Amino acid sequence: RCSCRRLGGGLAQSGGSLRLSCQDSGRTFSSYVLDWFRQAPGKEREFVAAISRGGGIKYYADSVKGRFTISRDNAKNTVYLQMNGLKPEDTAVYYCAAERRPNGYSGSVNLMDYWGKGTQVTVSS
Repeated sequence: RCSCRRLGGGLAQSGGSLRLSCQDSGRTFSSYVLDWFRQAPGKEREFVAAISRGGGIKYYADSVKGRFTISRDNAKNTVYLQMNGLKPEDTAVYYCAAERRPNGYSGSVNLMDYWGKGTQVTVSS
């Protein structure tokens, strides 16, 4: 695991918003494609979003497309996940992750090089 310091998370009502942040230190942050995953109780960890090293290309799971926005600030070694239009099915532990690759993304749990600590997001109906 990386020394990622995760910020944000918590409780929201259906239709509400939350913003997650994940800050790393001691690493060449801009060398990594950054991802967000989530894991709901009793389910496997799943891909949510990824962002290219420069931040210009973003990828989303169909379940969050149009509602979530991933972004990054390489100067601050931080990746963000803005979550709008939250639904109860978004309830999960959210994890940031990093994969060292030149382009694209894997979206695969098994191919991440580093993981941040999870943060709980709970959406009430």
